[in-house]
Amino acid sequence: MPDGAELEASLAASGIVLNSARPVAGGDIAASFRVETDSGPVFVKTLPLSDGDILEAERDGLAALAATMTVRTPAVLASGIAGDDAWLALEWLDLRSLSAGTEQELGRALARLHRTTDDRHGWHRDNFIGRTPQLNARQAEWPTFFRDSRLAFQLRLAADAGFDGRLQDRGHRLLEVVPAFFTSYEPAPSLLHGDLWAGNAAAVGGTPVIFDPAAYFGDRETDLAMTRLFGGYGRPFYEAYDREYPLDADYSGREPLYQLYHVLNHLNLFGSAYLSRAENLIDQLLGKIQRPRRN
Repeated sequence: MPDGAELEASLAASGIVLNSARPVAGGDIAASFRVETDSGPVFVKTLPLSDGDILEAERDGLAALAATMTVRTPAVLASGIAGDDAWLALEWLDLRSLSAGTEQELGRALARLHRTTDDRHGWHRDNFIGRTPQLNARQAEWPTFFRDSRLAFQLRLAADAGFDGRLQDRGHRLLEVVPAFFTSYEPAPSLLHGDLWAGNAAAVGGTPVIFDPAAYFGDRETDLAMTRLFGGYGRPFYEAYDREYPLDADYSGREPLYQLYHVLNHLNLFGSAYLSRAENLIDQLLGKIQRPRRN
């Protein structure tokens, strides 16, 4: 936690006058606090200054999602530095679990978000997926972007962490055939949340809210694949999304490709418990591709 006096002074310089603060749950990366002010509570996240780019990227992602006016996000109030720590102040929201009704509205809102598009895949800056850097150099071709900036980068991190052998052999074989998953499908660069597991969505009253983005422009199927990876979303969400913006008929064949990115990231963040899942996904994907024999 930052020095209390330094945090208080830094918040005050941004117009947030702290009366009191207490720790609250807020994820596994940053320290999080409910800060009481004369104007009501504020949510404040802090990280060591060396990790301050993570909060800057979160601020930029939230601002980009909010600017579409399609889905509710916590409003960004201010950010700054307090001694050896960076901080980000957000609107305090009394979050509740999604209901069938708010899941349905979230499906519609996500579909509307995905209709916000760009002319290239990527983002104006690199950002983070958890603590892992996420490379976002813009590319016109989605298969190239996803292969190089997503899967290949995660495989390099895994190799650096000592996960070699079969994972790398099979993983690099998969990299060679990534374009085969896109022979009749050319996704538009949609604005994505980027990390839409169930823990990054909730509701305020009857309104769904999403937060902790890893935003960039890319194939909208990646957001849907992440929602299915660890569960937590029900049928109303998917039915509402599909009514608003139907998915390509071959989506299910690409779903494990997009889930692999997140499983590799979990391998790199949390260790070998995710190794077999990553290898199984790679085997499943390679099994879908019939490679021609070489003479």
